[in-house]
Amino acid sequence: MNESILKRAQKNKLIDIKIHNLRDFTKDKHRKVDDRPFGGGPGMVITVEPIIKVVSNINRQASKKKIKVILFTPGGKQFDNKIAKQLAEKYDHLILICGRYEGIDARVEKVIKNLIRQPAEKISIGPYVLTGGELPAMVLIDSVSRQIPGVLGKKESLEEKRHGVGAPVYTRPEVFVYKGKKYRVPKILLSGDHKKIEMWRRKNRG
Repeated sequence: MNESILKRAQKNKLIDIKIHNLRDFTKDKHRKVDDRPFGGGPGMVITVEPIIKVVSNINRQASKKKIKVILFTPGGKQFDNKIAKQLAEKYDHLILICGRYEGIDARVEKVIKNLIRQPAEKISIGPYVLTGGELPAMVLIDSVSRQIPGVLGKKESLEEKRHGVGAPVYTRPEVFVYKGKKYRVPKILLSGDHKKIEMWRRKNRG
């Protein structure tokens, strides 16, 4: 998050990313944030109190701002570009809660609903399980940030606004030769007919 586009966006105050260590919001001398699951089973569960303390602290500092809390979970709604755009447009603050091990105590979701007067959004970045929510958080931050005006420099830099997600792109050279075989740029892209090019891109986007 301290490289390239995100680094520049933070420097230009277009986005502000803060990482909160749950251990800073614990009371015991070991700064423990997890415990064994009730009902038995392997692994550890993130406890309620440190998470609620963090969210409550952020909520106080961001009073009258539009806040959305996001819980990363494999069973959540599939994250996509539409959600990224909505989050960028509708909210001033996103609180991203990253689970670990066996997950987060289910009561966190209920307390948050009472705390900020709206339910947390359960989100998954794909049909698989990771060891923690840090990577999903970075994926969401990157995807949402690029929807914010100025982050990519020009509004036209959003390729999905130009010709949709997944449209094939080409650059120089016009003909690439590898082991005697020629790989050419589609002729339509060299035609200069922007209407036909747009139609071709829409037809061929993934």
